Amino acid sequence: MAKGGRRYPLVVYTRMINLWRPVIFAIGIALFGLAWALYSWGFEQWRWLTIAGIGGFNLFLGILLFVLRQSAYVQPFSDHLRLVTPFLRLNISYKRFLRTSSSTMSALFPPNSVSKWQADIIQPIAKMTAIVLQLRGHPLSQSVLRLFLSPLFFKDKTPHLVIVVDDWMRLSSEIEGMRSGSGPTSAPQKKRDSSILSRLPRNE
Repeated sequence: MAKGGRRYPLVVYTRMINLWRPVIFAIGIALFGLAWALYSWGFEQWRWLTIAGIGGFNLFLGILLFVLRQSAYVQPFSDHLRLVTPFLRLNISYKRFLRTSSSTMSALFPPNSVSKWQADIIQPIAKMTAIVLQLRGHPLSQSVLRLFLSPLFFKDKTPHLVIVVDDWMRLSSEIEGMRSGSGPTSAPQKKRDSSILSRLPRNE
């Protein structure tokens, strides 16, 4: 198997989990407290055991989310870009790449075009630069992709993916190195424009 490059955590998933995990933990602890109160007040066993079980499930889910926080990422390989989420592993051939562009998340997803919960996720990362991969076609049907990927991977209905990582210039440079056969490249300086976005046609 070809050696892959660096793994870049997908910021959208990290942000989503960071938002939900404390809430889920808090609900689990609150339900355990309620179960203990019902037990102390002498309620039927099945009542407090049921609530305690739901609370335990919430705590387990919170721990699971913590473990999965870094399990969503993109990773360049010599002939494809691998996209991995907790529920999907997708290899996107570079032959599918049509063009790329870059834009801030706030420009791609204006507040008045998304739901409130999506806006809550976008707001802290609104100024981050996203890479938009315009594709000749999706490797899976769009309906399947939308089932397993966050809506924030899609700005419209055209074949594309919106990728947000902490270091988008390093990712684009590494993809270009893989595509050209030179292998992974070191992170470029902020002021240098040697990324894939400078080498591929842009969709302004």
